[in-house]
Amino acid sequence: MLIVGNGPVLTMDPSNPYYPVGAVAVEGDRIVALGSTSQLKEQYPGAEFLDAGGKFIMPGMTNTHMHLYSTFARGMALKDAPPTNFLEILERLWWRLDKALTLEDVYYSALLPLIDCIKSGTTTILDHHASPRAVKGSLEAIARAVRETGVRTALAYEVSDRDGADVARQGIEENVEAIKKYRMGGGLLSATFGLHASFTLSDETLAACREAARELDCGFHIHVAEGIQDVEDSLARSGKRVVERLAQHGILGPKTIAAHCVHVTEREIAILKETGTLVVHNPESNMGNAVGCAPVGEMLAAGVTVGLGTDGYTCDMFESLKVANVLRKFTSGDPGAGWTEVPAMAFTNNSRILEAFFPHPLGRLVPGAYADIILVDYVPPTPFTGDNWFGHLLFGFHGGLVDTTIVGGKVLMRGRKLLNLDEQAIAARARELAAELWERF
Repeated sequence: MLIVGNGPVLTMDPSNPYYPVGAVAVEGDRIVALGSTSQLKEQYPGAEFLDAGGKFIMPGMTNTHMHLYSTFARGMALKDAPPTNFLEILERLWWRLDKALTLEDVYYSALLPLIDCIKSGTTTILDHHASPRAVKGSLEAIARAVRETGVRTALAYEVSDRDGADVARQGIEENVEAIKKYRMGGGLLSATFGLHASFTLSDETLAACREAARELDCGFHIHVAEGIQDVEDSLARSGKRVVERLAQHGILGPKTIAAHCVHVTEREIAILKETGTLVVHNPESNMGNAVGCAPVGEMLAAGVTVGLGTDGYTCDMFESLKVANVLRKFTSGDPGAGWTEVPAMAFTNNSRILEAFFPHPLGRLVPGAYADIILVDYVPPTPFTGDNWFGHLLFGFHGGLVDTTIVGGKVLMRGRKLLNLDEQAIAARARELAAELWERF
């Protein structure tokens, strides 16, 4: 039993968002009660007490679209001409990087960003993986890193035809094995069925994936209309736009994540709503790849569940919040935009999305939710209330202020010190592997 108390509590529970001073009681991996520190100490006299010392107590941040495998691209110099469009970015960087990964690379590529998640207060991610020359065992390599770091993760392998029929078949098998082993298991790990994107998937492969997923009663995690090339391919291939083609093949639905949705029409937004498909906005990645900006306002107004992710661009979801906010203002021309949409995506909708992958609530401090809690060392310069909390979060909080990270009731970091991991040793081995990968690349 653990009580985390003596600090302001930001619950993300709309019915009671803020306690000026309070505590959270944890039993096993879940929250059992909230209240005053004295009340919970009296109620649970034998509990261990973690003193927040006035730091903000809040749920861990969540990231609903992530790429752990991208780690070894950091600092890598491309020797050929710089890419001029999104397809060239894929061909010259990401599709060369993923082919160069070994299973050991996959493991270390996961360890380092998972450590970054702990340090920045991100306690749950939905990962999307590719390593076409090391498919079998790749999701289990990531699962090993998850167990060692303690960050809650849903796995997926992105099936694609770009490396041939045999690799596509291996990708299907890797998804099926992980889903059978981890989906809705109730622990740190879950899994769903990964697909790359419409423009790298034939009708035959989509049908094979649909049949495999139907037997497992699961949805998909797929990139949708991220770049205009995806739309052009879909129109040439089927006469339909991307969302329409995926709907025709039975890929969409309330357990499916459609990441990005940058180039979607009003009709496609209606299909996303009708099918209950979950969408994830990735503002920094979309800006960095110069693919455009998803019509977030239109999708939310239509009733589409739109969450917030990073696409591997960062592990710090406070950073993603800030960029999502300014991007909404920039694209809409409205300085008042973002104030309702961004917290809805990051907190309300990310929590809804995660319900498809984990059996207990995430992203909220409420009884019955997973005990994923962070302490943030923020000293407000102005009054902090249940009405203005998002303004403080947006302009004052960041990953570097996270003091303590707890996942499933286990303390992973305290006083900015990792308790169970040797980051220096892990990073040293990762640098050795990255140098070898760069040579193969």
